[in-house]
Amino acid sequence: MAHPTELPPDSLLLPYDGAGYADCYVTALPFPVTAAAFIEGFYTTPLFKLERMILSRMLRRPSTDAQARELAVGRRHSFAAWSVEARKEDQILLAAGRTRSWLATAPDTALGTRLYFGSAVVPRRAASGARSMGFWFRALGGFHKVYSRALLRAARNRLMAQSRARLRPDEPA
Repeated sequence: MAHPTELPPDSLLLPYDGAGYADCYVTALPFPVTAAAFIEGFYTTPLFKLERMILSRMLRRPSTDAQARELAVGRRHSFAAWSVEARKEDQILLAAGRTRSWLATAPDTALGTRLYFGSAVVPRRAASGARSMGFWFRALGGFHKVYSRALLRAARNRLMAQSRARLRPDEPA
């Protein structure tokens, strides 16, 4: 359902590709989805709410669903541990330290809408000038790939459930 792919040529994450680590995952929905709906859906899934809770406790950076909605529509420039680095109508790039998170939508005549989620990690520079990704990056790399796919699937499932609820408002989603 969510699989790795190349970054699209207009991706805001593209400048980080090759500079350290960058990935990109894609899934599709059979109907139109705006970037704002995807961003809100992504950051309000139960799975991401768990990450938000951890960030709130560990970094003292609480966040709410209302703040996710504000981020999605451009009325907020920071959310939990991230701040907006760049934004276009169809995508957003968030930064937190050496990491970047990217979300984008793209219309697809055959599929409906493609949903993209990508991440980048900028290498650390040692005093010698050498670049290093660091211990935690190497230790958690496998988990990150599984978690990224799970986050994208969770957002897709949330948007599908919302679509079904709009089609059948008298039935629970």
